Amino acid sequence: MLKALIRSAPIQIAAAWCLANYMRLCAGTKRWDQRGREHLDAVTQGGTGIVAAFWHSRIGLSFVGWDMTARQTPHMLISRSREGEFIARFARTLNIGVVRGSSRNAKKDKGKGGMTAFRAMSRTVEAGGCMGLTIDGPRGPRMRASAGALRLAKATGAPVMIFSWSVTNKMVAKSWDRFILPYPFGRGVVVWKEALHVPADASPAEMESLRLELERRLNEATREADEACGGPVIEPAEPKNLAGAAG
Repeated sequence: MLKALIRSAPIQIAAAWCLANYMRLCAGTKRWDQRGREHLDAVTQGGTGIVAAFWHSRIGLSFVGWDMTARQTPHMLISRSREGEFIARFARTLNIGVVRGSSRNAKKDKGKGGMTAFRAMSRTVEAGGCMGLTIDGPRGPRMRASAGALRLAKATGAPVMIFSWSVTNKMVAKSWDRFILPYPFGRGVVVWKEALHVPADASPAEMESLRLELERRLNEATREADEACGGPVIEPAEPKNLAGAAG
């Protein structure tokens, strides 16, 4: 009975609405310190498409990393899993566009909408939108970058915007990603890093080098935000061999 209720569309819609508005409350009651804002401005002022990269654990307040007055409309890639359906409803409540599918490997993930999702993401970016990806999701390893954002940037010529956030009042879940659930009030910190640009003719070796640099910059931003908020500092999981995803 409980599982049936959780899978029920009306229950999911109500829960997603509640969670989205709770996150709005949390964001609105925080005193935010914005660091590296010039890196965000550098990629939004031109009005061209953007690929945004952040960790799965920071999806709850990911919208604070975006300037809603920017010309690029924010979208998110969300998996076709049962969890993904709930997150998609959550995102739409926050007026964030949704693309369903997988970015890990479009050829291998045909059954998960990989090729269809990649084409939809490409159209979104080429039309001047912002495509946000949780680059260690939906299954990890935690804070280890896949190459999906870089493949999209290579195909579209868009820069990869890198950011993370943390807050003082929060709960850190024991989930694989160490999901951050904020509480209202207190302080918050958003950290942007310099965007990455992927050459259209980047070789597999260059893509792997860029993947490692993306991971380094995003982990650096996350550590800075966590430390500024008094911890705990969330550490990356042991890496797996992701080199094959860089092609």
